[in-house]
Amino acid sequence: MNINEELVDHIAHLARLSFEGEAKDAIIADMKKITDFMDKLNAVDTDNVEPLIFMSDEINRLREDVPAQTVTHEEALRNAPKKDSDYFRIPKVLDK
Repeated sequence: MNINEELVDHIAHLARLSFEGEAKDAIIADMKKITDFMDKLNAVDTDNVEPLIFMSDEINRLREDVPAQTVTHEEALRNAPKKDSDYFRIPKVLDK
């Protein structure tokens, strides 16, 4: 794959990013390294290799999920910049 400035500009536009000068050169170099590495991975013979589902044979040992109240309602509202009896007050976000 040919990584050039037009491709980087297109991908940057899709990601809503902007690169100029040395930053664009660095991105081009990084993208070339990534595609070169992917080409190396594609060259590896994986015909008789089973897909890896789990990274290890370990079993997760999870703690018991015990509900507990760590912060009371009043403590949560104590440091709120704006509050209304039982609720946080926030600026209006959506206009109808």
